[in-house]
Amino acid sequence: MSEHDDYLHAMRHSLAHIMAASVQKLWPEAKFGVGPVVENGFYYDIDLGDTKISEQNFAKIEKTMRGIIDYGDTFERFEKPIDEAIAWAKENSQPYKEELLNDLKRSGTTVAKDLDADELGAITDGDSAVENVSFYKNGIFTDLCRGPHVANTKDVGAFKLMRVAGAYWRGNEKNPQMQRLYGVAFATQEELDVYLERLEQAKLRDHRKLGKELDLYTISPLVGAGLPLFTPRGTVLRDLMAQYSNQLRQARGFEKVFTPHITKTELYETSGHWAKFGEELFLVTSQETKDKMALKPMNCPHHTQIYVSRPRSYKDMPVRFLETTTDYRDEKTGELGGLNRVRSLTQDDSHVFCRQDQLEDEINGLLASANELYATIDMKLRVRLSYRDDGDGYLGDAILWQSAQEQLKAAVLRNNLEYFEQEGEAAFYGPKIDFMATDAIGREHQVATVQLDFVQPERFGLEYIDQEGNAARPVMIHCALLGSIERFLSVFIEHTGGWFPFWVAPEQVRILTINDTVLDYVADIEEVLRGATLMQPIKYNELRFSRDDRNESLGKKIREATIWKIPVQLIVGEKDKESREVSVRTQSGEEKVQLDKLAEYLKQL
Repeated sequence: MSEHDDYLHAMRHSLAHIMAASVQKLWPEAKFGVGPVVENGFYYDIDLGDTKISEQNFAKIEKTMRGIIDYGDTFERFEKPIDEAIAWAKENSQPYKEELLNDLKRSGTTVAKDLDADELGAITDGDSAVENVSFYKNGIFTDLCRGPHVANTKDVGAFKLMRVAGAYWRGNEKNPQMQRLYGVAFATQEELDVYLERLEQAKLRDHRKLGKELDLYTISPLVGAGLPLFTPRGTVLRDLMAQYSNQLRQARGFEKVFTPHITKTELYETSGHWAKFGEELFLVTSQETKDKMALKPMNCPHHTQIYVSRPRSYKDMPVRFLETTTDYRDEKTGELGGLNRVRSLTQDDSHVFCRQDQLEDEINGLLASANELYATIDMKLRVRLSYRDDGDGYLGDAILWQSAQEQLKAAVLRNNLEYFEQEGEAAFYGPKIDFMATDAIGREHQVATVQLDFVQPERFGLEYIDQEGNAARPVMIHCALLGSIERFLSVFIEHTGGWFPFWVAPEQVRILTINDTVLDYVADIEEVLRGATLMQPIKYNELRFSRDDRNESLGKKIREATIWKIPVQLIVGEKDKESREVSVRTQSGEEKVQLDKLAEYLKQL
């Protein structure tokens, strides 16, 4: 971490202690669990018995925290032998700390691996039981803690308490439920204000809220959690994005294939996915055979079987398959939410089987396609080079892995892409280039991916005949430009706030009549719209339009069209009819356009 990151971590950790000290001052009976640093802030797990902390208490807690900060107590570190620490926990009626300390005494740090390292408080020379533990004291508040902290309570930045939630002690539902009090913190008030404004924007842009308001998708309890149903409007959106993704890759030589939604589990046992993800598979029972079947969770093993279905020559390479299809994964119910994480995910999946000497061109082409797609929807990209770590969950020879990682990095450098490297984020079969897109309010999301795979060609025995007539092993490249289309749409909806680019908007144009004397002219406008097509980014895409000729005020019609976030509203009155023009209303303003120029005008949007 950088020096600034180190400061933020210590500052947020210190605020967790200051918050706990404030709670103890207000409710002396408080019993504390753990209080680690989390992204952008901190929390503390607290047991207040029957007393419940609510948002109405936040101002009182924050005022007490500011009093502690202004007083300027130093954070003093000291150590106690483990038995003295246990006695301290008993004397101060802190049963959760006592439990942690007893675990540390018996088995060292390993028993507490489910807890944040900041809160374990262990000082040990090995993996044996702990002999001494560290504490930090600020004012009259003392807490078991490893640190680090800032030097003085005055050294913390700006903070705000955000929410309180229930949390089982140590994540076990058989344990007591505590209150988890969250706060956010930044070095300056300006940074905090920017973050809070971003949160407000995020609430307004929440895809679950907009998905309902704009009639894009629904979740039915009769169908099941994590199984979204897309409405006609939402289906337009997902189909057009998939069509654009396909178009970009088909222009680079990819051919469509189709594979069934169930398969024998033997396919995934061979690929290695069963050992890695077997618990995430939906199993299917046949009434006709004894075959063990599963709903497909991914497509790469199927595509290997199309590749291997006939002999391949070096002249055939590269072989490029493309399939936009729905996969199924048995995600945990508690982790499902909106379109972010679902059980039925549609992937714009593709696989290249190529020779080693073709790798550079193939990767360059896929990187270019990803850049073009995200430039079209106005999302800035950088890439994460996702490497293996020292764990044992990876398949394949370490030397091949190193070669693959070097080749991916070289491709990123050749394309002058902004990047960072991260160990432990690779797929189990190979390293990845993960595209990270920044949305309109500054949040970063992992979207497209390009992955090298030397493992599956080996496990499935994939071959081609080289120029010397010998059998050679192809390299496999996995690529998805959107990734999970459901997850992509959650990002895209929030990025646009529901104001989709004209070419992909479910309803692009709505004609609003001032009165019914212009209906014959509206028919002429509709004829122009029916004959207009968009050339970019999807060629020959017909316009999607409707009319609102109800006997309602124009103001009401405009308000409703705006609520639906329709990008172009054509207002038609008597004067427009007489002059053969329309009043075009967009987010940028309103202007007059001649009817014979309307189709060309819309092509420029």
